Amino acid sequence: MAGTVSLSHVDGRDAAATVGLLDALPDGVVFADHNGTVTRMNSAAAKMLRVSDGIGKHLSDVVALQDRTGNTWYSCAEPYGGPTLRSALAEQSWYLSDGTELLLTARLCRSRPLGPTEEVVLSLRTSRARERLDRERSDLVATVAHELRSPLTGVKGFVATLLSRWDRLNDDQKKLMLATVNSDADRLTRLIAELLDVARIDTGRLSLYPRPLDFESAVERVLDSVRAGTGREIVLKASDTLPRITADPDKFVQVVTNLVENAVRHGEGLVRLTASPVPGGDPFTGVVMHVDDQGEGISPAIRSRVFTKFWKHGTRGGSGLGMYIVHGLVTAHGGTVEITDAPGGGARITITWPEDDRRLD
Repeated sequence: MAGTVSLSHVDGRDAAATVGLLDALPDGVVFADHNGTVTRMNSAAAKMLRVSDGIGKHLSDVVALQDRTGNTWYSCAEPYGGPTLRSALAEQSWYLSDGTELLLTARLCRSRPLGPTEEVVLSLRTSRARERLDRERSDLVATVAHELRSPLTGVKGFVATLLSRWDRLNDDQKKLMLATVNSDADRLTRLIAELLDVARIDTGRLSLYPRPLDFESAVERVLDSVRAGTGREIVLKASDTLPRITADPDKFVQVVTNLVENAVRHGEGLVRLTASPVPGGDPFTGVVMHVDDQGEGISPAIRSRVFTKFWKHGTRGGSGLGMYIVHGLVTAHGGTVEITDAPGGGARITITWPEDDRRLD
């Protein structure tokens, strides 16, 4: 049977070894010969199908699965009948009599094109992974809806007040409300941009337009912008021998902005940035930058979750997307991101940024 190993023709020690390998698989596997008689099945399949010993029984009796309307898998799939062009059956959901869902796919083995089915190989797995994915998607939708609703509520409230009480409000009150609406609109715009970046990172469709960039001046421009919106002290200490880096300017600004705003949000007191060339002897050339805050730090137990979507630490604001985007953008440029403890307490985020274009490495 071209392209397929038939366990029907394996004997002796080889058969025992093969069965041992099948039992090591997490998915259920069932083999049936040209008559529909089950010749091999692993322990995972027996457990999923609630069958103590299916060897020698007919496939329709062993794989007694139904759809929601009571149609059996065997009668619907017709593994030994139906179109002779088929070589496989796509994965579908089928159910045991107690309602347990299993995902089943099959390979139909033929020794010659358009010939009869000489062996059927079934693969079964539980739907737990898909259910977990469905829950994650539901959680994602709920989180996005919450993040969008919060600024929209503010916008709607102030606009409704302006419309209903315009003549009774003085210019200063109107200006304050409009400024708040503008701020909430900026927050919405940024959140939508972050969600689009997340989608591009997830699908590998992130567009980068890197060019040589002066690291220190680019970081200082970001710091000037962040300082304008906070009373916190933010300082940068950069080496005099920093090499130029290769980066998409907009994405680099986004990375540094997210790192600094995260340090401001979750720390207290001074936010310190230090930048120096990657130590000599490392084949990677570029800049290493540390961002230190004076907060309570990040426990090693949860550091692996910091770069996941919608991760939040503590009760302070933020969309929970910033660090996920930082990780995605830095690694897309060929750099690295790491979390450690800051020397003076708090968290330290370290990024390395390449001197050359390393996107194809």
